[in-house]
Amino acid sequence: MPAKRSPARRPTMKDIAQRAGVSESAVSFALNDRPGVSEITRDRVRRVAEQLGWRPSTAARQLSGEGAATVGLVLARPADTLGVDSFFLQLISGIQEVLAERHLGLLFQVVEDVDDECAVYRRWWAEHRVDGVLVVDPRTDDARPDLLDELGLPAVVIGGAPDARHPGLSTVWADDAGAMAAVVDELSALGHRRIVHIAGLPGLAHTERRIRTLRAEADRRGLAEVRSVTTDYSDAEGAAVTRRVLQGEVLQGEVLAGGIVEGGVGEGGVGEGGVAEGGSRPTALIYDNDVMAVAGVAAATELGFSVPGDVSVVAWEDSALCRMVKPWLSALSRDTVEFGRTAAKELTSLLDGGPARAVRVPVPRLISRESTGPCGA
Repeated sequence: MPAKRSPARRPTMKDIAQRAGVSESAVSFALNDRPGVSEITRDRVRRVAEQLGWRPSTAARQLSGEGAATVGLVLARPADTLGVDSFFLQLISGIQEVLAERHLGLLFQVVEDVDDECAVYRRWWAEHRVDGVLVVDPRTDDARPDLLDELGLPAVVIGGAPDARHPGLSTVWADDAGAMAAVVDELSALGHRRIVHIAGLPGLAHTERRIRTLRAEADRRGLAEVRSVTTDYSDAEGAAVTRRVLQGEVLQGEVLAGGIVEGGVGEGGVGEGGVAEGGSRPTALIYDNDVMAVAGVAAATELGFSVPGDVSVVAWEDSALCRMVKPWLSALSRDTVEFGRTAAKELTSLLDGGPARAVRVPVPRLISRESTGPCGA
């Protein structure tokens, strides 16, 4: 049997004291930036600590009340939809850039639902595991802000509109309403009157804002055949909904004022529905992410529809994927990495004792490419 490996010995304050020729208490004063040693001694101790590769113990920091040097991020989404979601990969890249500069760790966990997410926050708070949290996917009926207020845990909500009820939480948000209005402007100018919005998860605040804006913009223009269908963001549901709507079906849901239909998917797939009045099909499709848009183009092509000859397609999140298919996809573009950096900077500001703020990032910009064109119907 191979011998069990012994862990490498970590340098200690005693090692630093011996190398620097000072007492251990002087090392503690120097490394914790406390008075009691000269600047010459402080510089020598820090230089020796760097040479030895010494780092403060997280457990010791917690015991001394200095914090965990870690922030948390919990994601309550289906785990199988995350691997191909470019938005979260870029968001986390931006977050990590800022945290790395501050030598802060990121504790990441995927859970089933918001109840589980709240349980994680309670556990992290009780165990002093994190100094603050980044909160994603704000809900229309969200228990998390109240809980974070109760715990006094510094937090930044990513993607939610400012909320005066929780002045202690910072918010970094984008104008989903303005972005949806820009898409409808473009499609309407191209002559499209029948539009289906293949949305993300129901109950998310940004999903509801996009649906509401689509309804308002349709009412303003007198577009009677405009509807939204919620999904789980996956390519499978994106393709399934595309097939159904292009075959003139109305998915499960209820007809709202103005002839707008809000549909949805049931467990295990697209819900039951009927045939749209007059057998009409959409001439334009708006997808809430790039993955569903690519799957939708493939599904439309399989059914014999031409993009954009028969149906125009717009993806909400631009990515390399949008430029790896034919035709290239028109998409809403934003700097998601910078979005993550902004959120992380706001959280580090809270950890430094700064005030909570609401920060608005630029409105996503519509980039018109080959997948949108004049309505041919």
